[in-house]
Amino acid sequence: MLKKRKIPHTYVIVFIIIVVAAALTWFVPGGNFNREKVTVNGTEREVIVNNSFQYTESNPQTWEIFSALFDGFVNTSHIIVFILMIGGAFWIMNESKAIDVGIYSFLKFSRGLESNKTVRFLGVDNIIITLIMLMFSLFGAIFGMSEETIAFIIIFVPLSITMGYDSILGVSLCFVAAGLGFAGALLNPFTIGIAQGLSDIPLFSGIEYRMFCWVIINLVGIAYILRYANKIKKNPKASLVYEDDEYWRNKGNADVESTKFYTPKSAWVTFVFIAAIFIVYAILLPFTELKVGKGAVEWPVFPVLAGLFILSGIFSLRKSVHFFILNLLMFTILLLLVGVMGYDWYVKEIATLFLAMGIFSGIAMNSSANKIVNDFLAGSKDIMSAALIVGLAGGIIVVLQDGNIIDTLLYYTSESMSNLGRMASVSMMYLFQTILNVAIPSGSGKAALTMPMMSQFSDLIGVSRQATVMAFQFGDGFTNMITPTSGVLIGVLGVARIPYEKWVKWIAPFMLILIILGLLLLIPTVTMDLKGF
Repeated sequence: MLKKRKIPHTYVIVFIIIVVAAALTWFVPGGNFNREKVTVNGTEREVIVNNSFQYTESNPQTWEIFSALFDGFVNTSHIIVFILMIGGAFWIMNESKAIDVGIYSFLKFSRGLESNKTVRFLGVDNIIITLIMLMFSLFGAIFGMSEETIAFIIIFVPLSITMGYDSILGVSLCFVAAGLGFAGALLNPFTIGIAQGLSDIPLFSGIEYRMFCWVIINLVGIAYILRYANKIKKNPKASLVYEDDEYWRNKGNADVESTKFYTPKSAWVTFVFIAAIFIVYAILLPFTELKVGKGAVEWPVFPVLAGLFILSGIFSLRKSVHFFILNLLMFTILLLLVGVMGYDWYVKEIATLFLAMGIFSGIAMNSSANKIVNDFLAGSKDIMSAALIVGLAGGIIVVLQDGNIIDTLLYYTSESMSNLGRMASVSMMYLFQTILNVAIPSGSGKAALTMPMMSQFSDLIGVSRQATVMAFQFGDGFTNMITPTSGVLIGVLGVARIPYEKWVKWIAPFMLILIILGLLLLIPTVTMDLKGF
């Protein structure tokens, strides 16, 4: 009897990819495009100068595969620290059992909805999954939510498993949903905004057809996830990660019904302190400009949040400190959205926000300073493997860059499309952007590299620049959910404790469907007269 081969560890798989990338630097000649700085939508960016490619000396990588690990950690340090801070903050909150109480209360409420005939016919779980995914898809489509989804994994994975599903569904609720929105971007400033600015076409033009694409992508994507969810609900052991999810099942075994509900004085003190902070900001910042795509609207955000926090805080404290901590979590998420849309927050500000949430949760529970620190360290230690794999994956890009072959691959691909027809050229652009996303997972970075050249090329072959932007949009969006060079994906899988190889096995058929769907949605951009194209 043949011995079953053991699947390599995720770390092993990523290191093998680093070695393969290093091997490519021995066969692909070095090359460089000249670059210039241009201002795009008010931000200065470095872009390629057309027809400026020149071969340079190759730089084959050998022992550098080890030093690339160091550089990978340096380049992705912001995501690594983000994961560690999020893990520590949520561990403090988990110690209060507030999340367990919240999940239990949510499920109890959702089961109560089954008394409605329409809800029972559609399936309460199907409605919940669809609504959550649509919300995160809109976040991805409007302001490019990506790194932020890492923080939500710790909420949705336990929720999914408690509902009878698996960690893959938990990841799908936020990360995959945001990925669908990112690919079908409506107003995403990091992809559509930069790509259209570099292509010298009106900002966020062509939104009518992109809206249609977003609807189709989400219909297909959510239907696929619902089909998978129903399969796992019927047979949980059919999940690829059933054994891996034992960690989450054990962690969620707290007996919520026997939890003692109380409100210590420290919770009231915490409430008064945070309420005072909200009031101060309501006075200092009476109006906040929320940016949505090209437009912006001024709202009295902090005065409204201050009022809501005071009312909901008093109500939750009268029930229990657990509900007050859940209230803190809700307002943390609201502040995250306000910060991203109104104040250009990124991972540093978001990590700081969640750290404050964790500390205030500990204080509200009347925990000592030492206990809060020990809980934070325990959470950081628990999530350390997820943080480390992000740095390791960053080494792949370092090897390709130091090997000096990315521009060469870019040049070869652009040359190969020079004698193709319009439809074939757009298809090749899409394929090129899809493959390039493995080497350059940053949407804004890839736009700066490719769009100046691709937009000029589209003029030569008689293809709308808007179609070229769509090819970039789809090529950049879908494969973010599978490429091992994406620090966000690797971070998400690490937090969810899903081995990369099992994720690839699950998402590969889904990815094939989405890539084919993207190709079909590109056809009308060439064959039809669309507004904005």
